[in-house]
Amino acid sequence: MSGLKHPLISRAIFPVAGKGTRFLPATKATPKEMMPIVDKPLIQYAVEEAVGAGVSELIFVTSSTKRAIEDHFDSNYELESFLKKQNKHELLALVQNVLPQGASCTYVRQSESLGLGHAVLCARTQIANEPFALLLADDLIHHEAESCLQQMVSAYEATGCSIIAVQEISVSESEKYGMVAVEPQANSVFRITSIVEKPKPQDAPSNLAVVGRYILTPKVMAHLVRVQQDKRGEIQLTDAISSLLQDEPVYALKFKGVRYDCGNKLGYLQAIVSYALAHTEVGSEFENYLQGSGRVSKDFSRLQKK
Repeated sequence: MSGLKHPLISRAIFPVAGKGTRFLPATKATPKEMMPIVDKPLIQYAVEEAVGAGVSELIFVTSSTKRAIEDHFDSNYELESFLKKQNKHELLALVQNVLPQGASCTYVRQSESLGLGHAVLCARTQIANEPFALLLADDLIHHEAESCLQQMVSAYEATGCSIIAVQEISVSESEKYGMVAVEPQANSVFRITSIVEKPKPQDAPSNLAVVGRYILTPKVMAHLVRVQQDKRGEIQLTDAISSLLQDEPVYALKFKGVRYDCGNKLGYLQAIVSYALAHTEVGSEFENYLQGSGRVSKDFSRLQKK
């Protein structure tokens, strides 16, 4: 691993152009990324994680149906004026800090739903030949000390190479994920030897699955341009990373934290319960309700402590 200084990770891409069909009819008029976990939408958690890791330029790859995301991170002078007149200063501060200070937003349209790789290509001009982070808001990752992306930035600073967040899964679920094979290593950072998109369990190279956090060097863009569309007509980022492996090292990071897959209903509900139990305003009362109602297991009260 290199000890040299590398370009800072100041830009992050957020692909938010998906249709959110798993959550219909809730997502018919509301973007999936705007669905709340207690009192904050999914996309805000991802943005706060990025800014907390040093990102200052937020690039949203969006579509014509996602104006609510733009509105969420824009100023709302009418609402702010109302809150000020009502002396609701705490709420005013919450609204004014939805977009963390020092961060800027750019919105790029993805005209066709051609996969994650295509979404990244849509932001090619904004990346300007610099390394960048890529965050999928569906993956909500709870952390105690450092966020997942902060851990990845540290790994990038040590290697100067692309970093992909991974977690161990049951191989029986491999068809839901990109899967990696890695070289043996003593710490939590592993050099990737191969990566494949959604293999059958018998073909999975390991039990390490890719989750929605990446730091990628700009060279990945040249590989994305050459990637052929798959059987569904999509450009897979996994294929570009597989090609990138031939030119430069790519590392996997087994991050510390709890990941909630909010791209499906069960993961979304688990996240709501966990974050509600940890919420400073309602956590204690909510825990009492769960324990006293007899409707749910007390195991939920332990979920948020993992």
